[in-house]
Amino acid sequence: MTTVIAQGTFDILHPGHLHYLQEAAAMGDELYVIIARRANVTHKQKPILPDEQRRDMIAALNCVDHAVLGHLEDIFVPIEEIQPDIIVLGHDQHHDEAAIADALAGRGIDCEVRRATIRDTKFEGELLSTGRIIEKICNERC
Repeated sequence: MTTVIAQGTFDILHPGHLHYLQEAAAMGDELYVIIARRANVTHKQKPILPDEQRRDMIAALNCVDHAVLGHLEDIFVPIEEIQPDIIVLGHDQHHDEAAIADALAGRGIDCEVRRATIRDTKFEGELLSTGRIIEKICNERC
């Protein structure tokens, strides 16, 4: 059995998230999704939605077998517990594949690191970014 991990913030679910998770699921037999805790998000604005709500929304997707919250102190703890064969990064996630592979090897975790493809927009005006969704809401409703 091939175990795959995807991870992210998943603040406001959109078609780009679904594409990423479906692509990750297709790479193996079992998909775990690690949802970043709000306290650990430092590379962009903190999520609006609570950790548990974001986890529950991801868990409801058919392509996801397990949705878990990230560890508060060490992002590699859930990966050590799951022992995946593949970690799939989103096409636009800030992570460096080589640095992650080195960190995993340093912890004795033998898995491949891949990057998902970008989802093509299906129609004009489709929003594939949480930031763009929030921006549009603010522009049209605030």
